[in-house]
Amino acid sequence: MYKNYRRISLTSLLAFLFLVLPFSMVMASGGDTAVDLTTTTYGIIAVIVFIIAYSLVIGEEFLHMRKSKPVLVAAGVIWILVGMAYNTIGEPHAAGIAVKHNIEEYAELLLFLLAAMTYINALEERNVFDALRAWLVSRGYSLKMVFWITGLLAFVISPIADNLTTALLMAAVAMSVGAGNTKFIVLACINIVVAANAGGAFSPFGDITTLMVWQKGIVQFDQFLVLFIPSLVNWLIPAAIMSFSVPKGNPEPIESDVVVKHGGYVMIGLFLFTIAMAVSFHNFLHLPPVLGMMTGLGVLKLFAYYLKIKEHGTADAESIEDADMKDAVLHVEGQSKNYDIFHILARAEWDTLMFFYGVILCVGGLGTLGYLAMISEMMYIGEGVMGTGITGANIIVGVLSAIVDNIPVMFAVLTMNPDMSLGQWLLVTLTAGVGGSMLSIGSAAGVALMGQARGMYTFFAHMKWSWAIALGYAASIWVHMLINADLMDVAINSAKTMN
Repeated sequence: MYKNYRRISLTSLLAFLFLVLPFSMVMASGGDTAVDLTTTTYGIIAVIVFIIAYSLVIGEEFLHMRKSKPVLVAAGVIWILVGMAYNTIGEPHAAGIAVKHNIEEYAELLLFLLAAMTYINALEERNVFDALRAWLVSRGYSLKMVFWITGLLAFVISPIADNLTTALLMAAVAMSVGAGNTKFIVLACINIVVAANAGGAFSPFGDITTLMVWQKGIVQFDQFLVLFIPSLVNWLIPAAIMSFSVPKGNPEPIESDVVVKHGGYVMIGLFLFTIAMAVSFHNFLHLPPVLGMMTGLGVLKLFAYYLKIKEHGTADAESIEDADMKDAVLHVEGQSKNYDIFHILARAEWDTLMFFYGVILCVGGLGTLGYLAMISEMMYIGEGVMGTGITGANIIVGVLSAIVDNIPVMFAVLTMNPDMSLGQWLLVTLTAGVGGSMLSIGSAAGVALMGQARGMYTFFAHMKWSWAIALGYAASIWVHMLINADLMDVAINSAKTMN
């Protein structure tokens, strides 16, 4: 769901240059922007600012500077340029209206993710994930069995939690069971990355890209489920190929006893209830799903108050109230001795959330200047890129997501809002979700596991099996085109009516 600890290669910048700069002098039509300012000084400077900021994001690993910082500054500078550009053409209020629309989209995404992250962190604090890991490593399964179990669990859990958390959990299991066996750990990590990304592709809660498509109202919650079989194929093909190389062996069971803390199982139920509320708010009440998530967060905070009473060990009303009111300061001072939901809330990945803000406003600013309309015409109008049409363009989006962060790629597609059928929107959702598996740097799961299994699971170790993952990528697209052929000509409006 979150693009945490992203390390992007230099090819990210080259991909962006390929898409934008060669066409920066081309006049475009279509898209959301009626005015083309791509050839103005303001437009050209805005692109340069974005490239500089993205270059700093690429160099995060070497500069040791959080990725949110350059894009936050770039977002402000780009919108200053947008405002100046629109002032010169006599439309001083257009930029303000456009940026408010971008901020509204970000606010929904921010609050939704904040609620989801808080639930995940709360479950982690209650030892829910540690207990699952301890149970698995104590079973004494063979290495090949662990390979398949961790992959399957990654595929099943990621649609509910997120691909990053799921991958870290399953990799911890694989590393515990296969300690000292580098070949097994490498294969298990690759399998987990592919499975987690594939599992997240058929659920709005599995990845940021699917969440954005769902919140935009383009694809309904139940319509994502038609991607289940293509996503399953995307994982099973490379998994089956790699399984023949998994070393033989049956390691000794690891004794590990982890107990879920009081309230952990209740929190699992509350999380599922919160997801159900978000879906119901969206499907039945036609309200933003973020409203259901924030309501569920409120329920979690009330339950946390109950846990505080239990752990405070007193029925004295004044003491309990005092303990609850101290939440806001205890998490800052780092001195909390009782259950502190605000401390858990503070543990959300704020760098990632701020990075999303910068990306959304940077891309939105470039779109307001006319660049996204230009790229949209290049990719989606007529024969598209190199005569591949809409289908080819959506497949290319998936390949780009293995190189460039799939958040700006998908947000750009959503902002372009090309005229596509439901089947094509599902295709681009699938490709953006699973395309990142082809390279270890193409997804948050892969990047995080390179850090967790440092020295074993590497870029080149993953790349050795990229051909097998690419086969799964191609097969998943073929399966989608085959079993969902009836949706390829279904208009979005018609699909909404049917639902």
